[in-house]
Amino acid sequence: MDPAFAVVGMVMIGAISYTIVSVTKLIVDRRASQKPAGSVADARLERLEHAVDAIALEIERISEGQRFTTKLLSEQTREKKAARELPSDTSS
Repeated sequence: MDPAFAVVGMVMIGAISYTIVSVTKLIVDRRASQKPAGSVADARLERLEHAVDAIALEIERISEGQRFTTKLLSEQTREKKAARELPSDTSS
């Protein structure tokens, strides 16, 4: 797997997570300005907040895994380049 794909994947995950958080905040702000009536609306809003927190946590875990994978791929690439650059000692 090419490290460029990993980097592009990380950027895409970051952009998607930023969009999700932004849209969710916009929705929450609009609903808060409308002053929902009753405890049913409060319960729904609380469930939505918990869902957004859970999504954010999972996206962070995915991003962390992506960074780890990118680091491993980068190290493998460096090791392969270093191995190719070593002179072969066949004369003994």
